Amino acid sequence: MKVTLSALDTHESSFTPLVVIELAQDVKEETKEWLKNRIITKKKDGVRRLLTSGIVVQVFPLHDNEALKKLEDTWYTRFTLKFQPIDRIRGYFGETIALYFGFLEYFTFALIPMAIIGLPYYLFAWEDYDKYVIFASFNLIWSTVILEVWKRGCASMTYRWGTLVMKRKFEEPRPGYHGVLGINPVTGREEPLYPSYKRQLRIYLVSLPFVCLCLYFSLFVMMIYFDMEAWALGLHEDSGSEWTSILLYVPSIIYAIVIEIMNRLYRYAAEFLTSWENHRLESAYQNHLILKVLVFNFLNCFASLFYIAFVLRDMKLLRQSLATLLITSQILNQIVESLLPYWLQKKHHVQVKKKVEALKADIDATLYEQVVLEKEMGTYLGTFDDYLELFLQFGYVSLFSCVYPLAAAFAVLNNLTEVNSDALKMCRVLKRPFSEPSASIGVWQLAFETMSVISVVTNCALIGMSPQVNALFPESKTDLVLIVVAVEHMLLALKFILAFAIPDKPRHIQMKLARLEFESLEALKQQQMKLTAENLKEECREGGKEKAP
Repeated sequence: MKVTLSALDTHESSFTPLVVIELAQDVKEETKEWLKNRIITKKKDGVRRLLTSGIVVQVFPLHDNEALKKLEDTWYTRFTLKFQPIDRIRGYFGETIALYFGFLEYFTFALIPMAIIGLPYYLFAWEDYDKYVIFASFNLIWSTVILEVWKRGCASMTYRWGTLVMKRKFEEPRPGYHGVLGINPVTGREEPLYPSYKRQLRIYLVSLPFVCLCLYFSLFVMMIYFDMEAWALGLHEDSGSEWTSILLYVPSIIYAIVIEIMNRLYRYAAEFLTSWENHRLESAYQNHLILKVLVFNFLNCFASLFYIAFVLRDMKLLRQSLATLLITSQILNQIVESLLPYWLQKKHHVQVKKKVEALKADIDATLYEQVVLEKEMGTYLGTFDDYLELFLQFGYVSLFSCVYPLAAAFAVLNNLTEVNSDALKMCRVLKRPFSEPSASIGVWQLAFETMSVISVVTNCALIGMSPQVNALFPESKTDLVLIVVAVEHMLLALKFILAFAIPDKPRHIQMKLARLEFESLEALKQQQMKLTAENLKEECREGGKEKAP
């Protein structure tokens, strides 16, 4: 049956796919009839409650094979260096997903200057850290400029799509929210009510201690990794063979794999905990989930690098660990996110075809095959994991750029394939998600900006630790620390000046928005004047009737 949108999507657009609703096996016939009547009358309430109660298992739109084929032909099937069809992606998947692919493309192009400048620096002697002062300074300015320029490009795109000044809609309770039925004092509707103090108790007495325990476990695993590094180094020093030189990289590779496994396991635990906290709104749920995951991922991925840089002060090991973590994580993400699910999906497709061919019933076999196939596809859980991957990549590139300038080059190579693998994932591996309007990349803009601020501190500290800089202050290390702190503050000031000097919206967009606001106010004034004139006429008529004999 063809409907406009599910109850989960309230954005008015041309997004009109066939929607599949999978019911639980023990659903009664009267429930099915009630649901069918609700869909036919185009009432959008009810599905959320059915999802919460478990009567409806899942709701998803079918792929439009004809439109999808046209999109694929212009997107990723031809391996050529070209811009992505962002407007077509937006037309098929919606603004939120289109903004992610737009940011991925922009970030990849923004990395190219860093990659080009970093390549010749790689040819210099690693121990001459003073040669990287210019490179690190460029990195700090680069990280600020690209994020500010992205805001301008994002504003231009969303203005063209009509979502730049999108008003925040009133949020309905999220599926899974539960409580005692009562009357919402704001909406006047009957819905589950859950005391806020119970949620706070769950957060501070259960979730917070669990997150701290996971962080402690991450640090414990990190110390095991350093024990493995010491063992491999000692073995190499004793024998000095080619095999032991290769063995030096094994602990970093194992640790990189363990980090990826821990990140994914923690993600499942964080989702369970955040759902158990019973947040009423989807935005509150997402904010708490993002905070939990970002804190753990940042510590899990970068704690060892900070420890090597500022405790062990072993720059050779820092380069080796950074390179291994970056390359291994990129390869694992490509395999786990796209290639492996696509291979499993192809195998499932063959099984579905055999089942359809065995059917003798008089049905639309093509549509039935598509429904069965897509029902078993993975559900797209949003752009969270995609932005998280870019966020961690940005950290590897910016935090320790003066030690490993090749990081940007590896990031560019990864992202060139990431565009195609993510496109393949969206088109052939996952169910088609419902379209969601968006005006920006949201909280991820703040996350990237925070990472760029941290990179100022780390790069200044690394340069201050170099032997060449230390040789300039042989007697007093206090002067060195004060100068490093002063330079750091100057760079941070320059960073914030650049952020202030570059407008978030291009001037022509600002003028158009101002014109729209002016026209809206003028139209409102005209309407008010018209209503006032009509009221005066009505009062005059009433007054004339009263004076008539």
